[in-house]
Amino acid sequence: MSFSLFDIIGVTGTCLIALAYFLQQLGKMRGDDLSYLLMNLAGAILLMISLCINFNLASFLMEIFWIIASVIGLRNYFKR
Repeated sequence: MSFSLFDIIGVTGTCLIALAYFLQQLGKMRGDDLSYLLMNLAGAILLMISLCINFNLASFLMEIFWIIASVIGLRNYFKR
C-alpha cells in the first residue's frame, strides 16, 4: 500500500485537529489558546490541500467551517 504526498498532508491535518481536541478534553489546552487555534487552522488548511486532489464535498464544507471558526477565534484572541 502506498500513500501519495496528498494522503500524508491530509492525515497530518487530521492528526493536528484531533490532537488539539484531545488535548483540550484532557484540560492540557484551552479552546481559546493560540496553540489550539493555530493547530485547528493548520489542520483544516492541510485537509483542504488534500481535498483538492481527492475531492469530497462534505469534507470540503466541513473544512471551510473549521477554517472560518479558527479565523474568528484568532481574531478574538488578538483583539484581547
